[in-house]
Amino acid sequence: MEKKGKILIVDDNEDVLLSLNMLLKPYVEGIRVINTPERIIGMMDSFMPDVIMLDMNFHRDAISGEEGYEWLKKILAHNPKSVVLFITAYVDTEKAVRAIKAGAIDFIPKPWDRNKLLDTVKSAVELSRERNLDSSDSQEKESELKLNMNQCSDSKSVVSSQDVFAGMIGECPAMRELKTQMMRVAATDANVLITGENGTGKDVVAHALHQLSGRARKPFVNIDLGCIPENLFESELFGYEKGAFTDARNAKEGRIETADGGTLFLDEIGNLNLPMQQKLLTVIEKRETQRIGSNKVSYVDVRILAATNVPLREKVGEGTFRQDLFYRLNTIELHLPPLRERGEDIVLLAEYFLKIYSGKYSVGDVRLGASAKQKLLKHTWPGNVRELQHCIERAIVLNDKTELAAEDIRLEDSVVALGSSSSDSSSSSSSGSIKVDSLNLQTLEREAIKRAISLSNGNLTQAAELLGITRFALYRKIDKLGV
Repeated sequence: MEKKGKILIVDDNEDVLLSLNMLLKPYVEGIRVINTPERIIGMMDSFMPDVIMLDMNFHRDAISGEEGYEWLKKILAHNPKSVVLFITAYVDTEKAVRAIKAGAIDFIPKPWDRNKLLDTVKSAVELSRERNLDSSDSQEKESELKLNMNQCSDSKSVVSSQDVFAGMIGECPAMRELKTQMMRVAATDANVLITGENGTGKDVVAHALHQLSGRARKPFVNIDLGCIPENLFESELFGYEKGAFTDARNAKEGRIETADGGTLFLDEIGNLNLPMQQKLLTVIEKRETQRIGSNKVSYVDVRILAATNVPLREKVGEGTFRQDLFYRLNTIELHLPPLRERGEDIVLLAEYFLKIYSGKYSVGDVRLGASAKQKLLKHTWPGNVRELQHCIERAIVLNDKTELAAEDIRLEDSVVALGSSSSDSSSSSSSGSIKVDSLNLQTLEREAIKRAISLSNGNLTQAAELLGITRFALYRKIDKLGV
């Protein structure tokens, strides 16, 4: 059997050093053990380990792990490509997330599972070797290795990141960073808050996180809180027993119960009222749910993903969103950039949608001409990726060309964003833009809503998408503004 990797083990417990040395020696090229972290930097220079296994606490009765974090910083400052595995008897989700964000790769819990430990070390060695490659695809390989390492205890759950990210088109720096962050947090059970404007693809990110996690074979339950009336929220989330209320002819499982073992995605979390926020907080803290009309409390194993297009921190400051719930949801925050900030990604996405809709409508291969690309790049895309998708579908349906030009890209059917040039804002309604005769915000909002409803032929879901808001929010604005 080929031995691979040089391992440096740092722990103040001599029994741990002896045990790990004996366990790993048959499988690795070389091992060095030290009982004090002060020798780490010197050993990095002389021994040049592929993997450093680092204890988190070096003083008696210490359990915080702060010493481990400090030495991790020093290791990465000395060599940013270092691969570090923490060794600890005190591991929890918050500690794991903090360690991953700080640059650690994984945890070795005490006591350890022999097979899991060997698999983890093997993957860590491979990761170290890949980090030191100069190939252009080393980053992608690293992401795959991280994923495999975190999921090595259940090989059936390993999913190719290439497949998962196939629908996340984009090569701009912000999207690359987002994918890297997703790879780091996917295999944990940390709660994730996904932020971004409407239409940026927050649901796509949520699905990807689920597919990259060890819960991929379990349910993914999506609850759009913007579409559930307040009076039905509790019964939808928690379920009910037969006879719990007048129309409860049969018992119904709540959406939280349905997600047991998998992922619960709470879309538009900012729409949740305060009483329901308290109930959700209880679920997150205690992992318990109770049907309406039942005295039985059920334990649920769910990972919580939430998404919002509203600034929750501001809502916390206003007192309309609970601070404790915000921090529970916001263990990790992933932000999706608006399409207008993604540069050439606009063209990549447009070409992606071209393939989809040219196939759907059987029109053969359709390309984007140079003028069409320029027009797409100049647009501000208030509706983000969703608006671009509808724009390309419309172009495919209304044209029979093999190459689309600027005139074939009809952006005028979208609601014009505030901030358009004066010439645009003063154009007639026949051009598809809103005629602005007043700077009163309510008036502008009312006209935008009317125009969106007209363009959508009365379809309020489509109108909400054009406006970049949820359908529920549109209902409230219609009522408030008297549209």
